[in-house]
Amino acid sequence: MNYSKDSIKQIVKDEKVEFLRLEFTDMLGETKNVELPVEEIDAVLNDEAMFDSSSISGFSEIQESDMYLVPDLDTFKVLPENVDEDCIARFICDIYTPDGNPFEGDPRYILKRAMKEAKDLGYTVNVGPEPEFFLFKLNEEGYPIRKMNDRAGYFDASPKDKGDKVRRDIARTLKNFGFEMEASHHEVAQGQHEINFRFDNMLTTADNIQTFKNVVKDIASNHEYHATFMPKPITKENGSGMHCHLSLFTKGDSAFYDQYSDDELSATMKHFMAGILHHANGIAAITNPNVNSYKRLVPGYEAPVSVAWSHSNRSCMIRVPMTRGKGTRFEVRNPDPTANPYLTLAVLIKAGLEGIRNELDAGEAETRNLYEVTDNSVPTLPTNLKEALKALRNDEVLMDALGDHTSKIYLEEKEQEWNTYSLQVSQWEIDHYMNK
Repeated sequence: MNYSKDSIKQIVKDEKVEFLRLEFTDMLGETKNVELPVEEIDAVLNDEAMFDSSSISGFSEIQESDMYLVPDLDTFKVLPENVDEDCIARFICDIYTPDGNPFEGDPRYILKRAMKEAKDLGYTVNVGPEPEFFLFKLNEEGYPIRKMNDRAGYFDASPKDKGDKVRRDIARTLKNFGFEMEASHHEVAQGQHEINFRFDNMLTTADNIQTFKNVVKDIASNHEYHATFMPKPITKENGSGMHCHLSLFTKGDSAFYDQYSDDELSATMKHFMAGILHHANGIAAITNPNVNSYKRLVPGYEAPVSVAWSHSNRSCMIRVPMTRGKGTRFEVRNPDPTANPYLTLAVLIKAGLEGIRNELDAGEAETRNLYEVTDNSVPTLPTNLKEALKALRNDEVLMDALGDHTSKIYLEEKEQEWNTYSLQVSQWEIDHYMNK
């Protein structure tokens, strides 16, 4: 919805709003916020809300800590009562420096920059995400324990599925935020769930993913569950992904559809897919951003391992659904919901456009079950975070997509995460080696 400053002030008055929540996202994908009393509405709408950014991951040093929160008026929303019983209005904000320029480390700005590159080439990009999550029980003190909320499986119904009421409440709340809901269901693993909402442009979709994750956690807490987007919380169970369906348009028509080709897929689409496949290893450092991510990307658990594309083969990184015409799209299957959605979509756009520019070849669609292919004929995704970070560091296209500021700090932060993890002694190691 297109809001003006005057219409927002009128809604704030009519709804008796008490507080203004200014949300933004840090480098690692965490939602942050500052709340101001409603009396500061003029300062907020005049882009005068300042905050100390020195403790925000990926932002500025202590000596350059002052930043401005500039609200995107189209993201204005009075929060539903089941999210917060107080009357609060929310804005999603862009980060600006004191000299009035966009902050180069703001993930939202990084995505906007990638979208402009697509626009300059005559393209708009739409995305439909599929974030999955687990529900866990809480102990007496309200902390999560590793007991799932049910023992149901894929598409199971109540009473096996004990998360149906939670999903309905989530869907109702998201509708109040303006989401167009499509479907919700129990996923393959016990205690695992998926709720799908309609595709939109990349910026709106990234904003929606952040709102979605916050709502899921809030509503789960209302039902005395803990929701987690951790990619692989349970050993030997399917992990949680965030498949991203991408479609490219030019002048309102699908750039991916070609009714005269054998499979009705355009050369542009195959070049775009090829760009993503070509940069897949570096992309993984963003789409699969933590050490746990790579425990999901293993054979046998419906997560992709092979850097290839197919029409219906889910063992590939990219899958092309059967829909044609304006619905022609492809699904990137390796991202998981812990990824920063702004950075994820930025690197996917950048890699895809690079494929179009250089007319990269995606190769033939795979028909084999690539989980069973052992001859190294098909390249695979990184097996751990260290490999992915090395690929990102050596990928000039992706480093350019992130910008000098974010690429440097992101690599430092994640390499430290890997080093810290590598020093830990797990229970598995104790069980296997203590008596050797």
